[in-house]
Amino acid sequence: MFLVGFMCSGKSTVGKLLAEKLGYTFWDIDQVIEEREGKSIEEIFKSKGEEYFRNFERNVLEEFLEKERVVVSTGGGLGANPTAMEKMRSAGLVVWLDLDFYTFLQRCAHQEGRPLLKRGLDYLRALMEERKKVYRLAHIRLKADKPPDALVEELLSQL
Repeated sequence: MFLVGFMCSGKSTVGKLLAEKLGYTFWDIDQVIEEREGKSIEEIFKSKGEEYFRNFERNVLEEFLEKERVVVSTGGGLGANPTAMEKMRSAGLVVWLDLDFYTFLQRCAHQEGRPLLKRGLDYLRALMEERKKVYRLAHIRLKADKPPDALVEELLSQL
């Protein structure tokens, strides 16, 4: 199962809870990348650039496409990549945690370590709208304005 959605939509939190409920293993692709690089996402963006990070992200995703009984939290950009979305859809169930812009701002405005947040509100609003074009291809869409445990229960009731 793959969780996609914009920054601060709750993919990691929901993913951990969901994996626990299902007895699956949880993987956060951003966390895997940080561990392998020995740097935060922000540091990777600064030192090696966004293109390097996006390529690394796609390579890590490949490792999880054949695994069974896993819940994978993707980065916001990975879930918006059409090729990655197609691969995830073929490999398992894709769940979109759909977040409105206002809720995104409430959750994410003061978080450190998110390089894209530094680009301004107009950029972020446009980025969110652009990414939704691919997120919409997910098998299941959940409105992510609820607490994580409520999202998990809603998803489990749909399975």
